Amino acid sequence: MRKYLLAAAAFAAVSAPAADVQLLEEIIAKINGDIITRTEIEKSRTQLRAELVQRGLKGEQLEKEYKERENGVLANRIDQLLLQQKGRDLSISVDAEVSKQVNEIMRQYKITDPEALAKLVREQTGMPFEDYKNDMKNSMVTQRVIQQEVGSKINIPKPEKEAYYNEHKNEFQREERIFLRELLVGTEGKDAAGVAAAEKKAKDLVARARKGERFPDLVRDNSDAASVREDGYLGAFKRGDLKKELEDVLWAQQRNFVTDPIKVDNGFLILKIEERHKAGLAALEEVESEISEKLYMTRFQPKIREYLTALRQDAFLEIKEGWADTSAAPGKETKWTDPAQLKPETVTKEEVAANPRRKRLLWLVPIPGTSSKPKE
Repeated sequence: MRKYLLAAAAFAAVSAPAADVQLLEEIIAKINGDIITRTEIEKSRTQLRAELVQRGLKGEQLEKEYKERENGVLANRIDQLLLQQKGRDLSISVDAEVSKQVNEIMRQYKITDPEALAKLVREQTGMPFEDYKNDMKNSMVTQRVIQQEVGSKINIPKPEKEAYYNEHKNEFQREERIFLRELLVGTEGKDAAGVAAAEKKAKDLVARARKGERFPDLVRDNSDAASVREDGYLGAFKRGDLKKELEDVLWAQQRNFVTDPIKVDNGFLILKIEERHKAGLAALEEVESEISEKLYMTRFQPKIREYLTALRQDAFLEIKEGWADTSAAPGKETKWTDPAQLKPETVTKEEVAANPRRKRLLWLVPIPGTSSKPKE
């Protein structure tokens, strides 16, 4: 619908008297059946600057990084559209995942009213909720396409992982560390009966965790800690990082150990040892997934670029003069065609009569009302 509205606006601008012409929008690229407008590029540039500021860049450093990445904004937008179009071609649907993610956001922020969620989204992102949801959907589609078409086809052979391990053993020297998750059953503002109920709930949750229920699921459904947004994950701790009373409970235990409820100022705390690293060189089995990820990433980015270049080669792609696709496919013609500059071709009756081929073709047209062709 947006394409037709823009076309109508362009027609109105052309049809209006010169003094009344206003540029409502400018199309700067056409990719198959989609378009990219100047407004979209300006929005992407604004988001890029905001991301750099959020990373703590400022002054000359900010301007330098922004300048280096600004020229790639159009190429990134073309990448996104090509992947979204491929998602449609592959009939990829992410509606269920989007609904799940929206419900998870509402659960984390303890929101039950959709209007309250829309208000929260606008406050935090400056976007209408439908735009935010659409961006979420497009992001999920592109990730699915990349994983299905690129990621799933990258395999790291076992001998290659072993060779990397043997050549980089210094990378796998470990300090003794434990990795923790937490679940907090809060007691703030509760009377004695409420505190007792919270303690009982915490004990029940410990029993469920020890029977094998997934700890992140228990966290998501029950924790009152801020870490609920990370499924309770707290990260790694060395000796001396934790309070002595907690270290005394945890340090002698192994992976998957779940503590009894620990009374703290604001509730009952449950901790789980997610992972444990012993001091010294880690065994290959311990770091195999880490090695796989390292080797995978060295192949992943180049393969994505190859895939996007192939999509460009097969696409109808036109870019307006003054703009450039910094990831253009070699030899791909993307010159902009302006319909307003196309000139109609006129043919006179004399030219038709002088052209035997045209004359013959005209005589081959059936006579109206008959099923036969006239004799030549």
